[in-house]
Amino acid sequence: MNKEIWWVFAGTAGGPNRARIVKMLNERPCNAHQLAEKLDLDYKTIRHHLKILKNKNMIVAGKTKYGTLYFLSTKMEENYNILNEIF
Repeated sequence: MNKEIWWVFAGTAGGPNRARIVKMLNERPCNAHQLAEKLDLDYKTIRHHLKILKNKNMIVAGKTKYGTLYFLSTKMEENYNILNEIF
């Protein structure tokens, strides 16, 4: 997971925004709309980053259709200190 974390957050142009999303989800679960508002990013941009983070098993989505909440995955929680080292 260490290499994946480095790639997702430091090896790509969208890394800083993904880090902001993960840091926010570490504080509390949020849906895409809440993230877009609080991080002052476009909703479609948030959805793009959430898709990447979900595909890399760094976040998990709740089981609702509307207003789906996102949480850090157990793996991301266990490796959160690596994200702090990067930034």
